[in-house]
This record gives sequence, structure tokens and C-alpha cells, in this order.
Amino acid sequence: MRVRLFFHDRCFDGAATAAVFTKFFRQVCDPKAAFICTGLAHKASQLFDETLFDGDENVIVDFKYSSSPRITWWFDHHQSAFLSAADAEHFRQDRSGKKFYDPTFKSCTKFLATVAREKFGFEWPGLVELIEWADIIDGAQYADARAAVELAAPAMKLTLVIEAAPENVSARMIEWMATKSLGEIARLPKVEALFHPLYRRHMDSIEVIRDRSRSDRGVVYFDLVGAGHEGYNKFIPYYLFPDSVYTVSVSLSSFRAKVSVGSNPWAERQPQHNLATICERYGGGGHARVGAISFEPQELERARSVAAKIAEELKA
Repeated sequence: MRVRLFFHDRCFDGAATAAVFTKFFRQVCDPKAAFICTGLAHKASQLFDETLFDGDENVIVDFKYSSSPRITWWFDHHQSAFLSAADAEHFRQDRSGKKFYDPTFKSCTKFLATVAREKFGFEWPGLVELIEWADIIDGAQYADARAAVELAAPAMKLTLVIEAAPENVSARMIEWMATKSLGEIARLPKVEALFHPLYRRHMDSIEVIRDRSRSDRGVVYFDLVGAGHEGYNKFIPYYLFPDSVYTVSVSLSSFRAKVSVGSNPWAERQPQHNLATICERYGGGGHARVGAISFEPQELERARSVAAKIAEELKA
């Protein structure tokens, strides 16, 4: 059987969810299934190329819903899982028993593992470490900002490689996560060769963000356009400004201008805004505590305008 598995690309939780699904499917459905893993990214234009729904089974994990009849399995935990009311209704009408949604879970990895155990009898003792770390990383459940930024744990090193490597290794990472411990993966020569230059770049990004940030009434705002840093560790602002409550930033890549919005997991004052709801107004989404909006690359000035509006709203 040929399984086309779509997952949230350049995301630890996305790769981990795909790894757990791979183990689940081979244990419960078909031990000889051949997987083709395809990463998906949020962008302003069409999210799905339906010509790629070419497997005997087509699966989406940790990403938005598709009402295509070719999609046979779906798992997600984002508040903004549905692109339209019609998609949400299509999901509610589904009777396949293979599509699942619960935004109360902090990670899609733990959600999928829980559903697979409770509904299909899937046992996952060899995946406990992976599932626990996916929940820590996607739920921002670190002890403090230092643990999130200094990247001492193997899972944190892998997060950096998944998110920032110039050579996309997510598909290989899924294969490794399904068969190796996180420490074993982090020690692979291929992974170490990617990690060390990325770590130096990560440390440089701390200074770039320090230089470009301004903090006002609990909101840290910065613009990374032209700084040579498309992405960044989202906990750096709270590492630099521990008294902050929110972060709003703008970045630019070849396929999107992005507004990122986040909240400080360690803030003394609890965030009062649902950031996914705010981002949904502009076509984005996410979770209550973190969200993002994607614009076309040529809409950079619009992205900057929206970011400024959101920052003012959060300050108020």
C-alpha cells in the first residue's frame, strides 16, 4: 500500500506526529505500507496541491482540513483548523471514523497517540520520549526561557535543525523519529553537521533581535526583513525581555511575508487575548497563545501595517 503523508513542515510537532502515524499505521493497518512524506507550509495562496493526493491512503496531520474525497485520515489540534465554514461542516458530517480534531491538546503528536491508543489499540512504549517532548515544545512547557533558547536537550537541537536547516530534512527526521531515540538522532553525523552552523546562526539571531526590538507596555515588536534571518526561536524575545507579555514580528521569505504573534509562557501577568482569533481576522490562525498570518511576498507593507495594528491592540 502506498501512503501519502502530509505534515506541518519545518515543525517538530509536525514531524513527530508524522512519525507516530507511521508507526501506528504499520502496526494497526499495514506493516508493509510504503510512505511518501510531504511537508506543508502556511501561505497566503492555496495550501493544497490536490494533484498530490495520489496515494492509496492520503493523510494530513498537524495541518488544516481538506474536504477532498481523496483524504482518508486527518488529525489536527489548531483552533484555526478549518479554512471555511463549509470545511468545518464537511468534517462534522464525516462518518469515516478516521478524521479527528481536538484543540484542547497542546501537541498534535500526543493527540494522535491518544486517539490511536483509545480507538485502535495502538501501543507506543518506544515513542514515549518523542511524545513527551512534542508536548513540551508545541505547548511551550519549558521550565524557563533559558531552557527554550539555550538548546541543551537533544529535542531542542533537533527542533533547530528541523526549523532552520537550509536543506529540508523533515522527511528523513520522520523516519529517524519512528525508529531511534532523540539522543541517537542528535548524534547522527548528518544532524551534527547541520546543527553546529545553525547554532552559531541562532546565537547571532539573539543579538539581531536585541538590536531590532522595541518593548512598550508589555509588547515586544521587531522587523527582521533584510537582517538575513527568515525564522527565529520564538522564545528569544522573552529571554531578552522577561517582563514582556506579547511578541509581534515581521519576516520575509521567498514565498510569504509573515506576521508572527506570540505570548510569554512565563509572564507574571497572564495574557488576556486569544491570538488565533486575532490572526483569523487577517486570514491567519494558530492557537490561543501563539498565531501567525501569511501574506504574499509582495504584500510586505500590508504585513507591516497589520503587525503594527496588532501590536497596538495588545498594548491596549
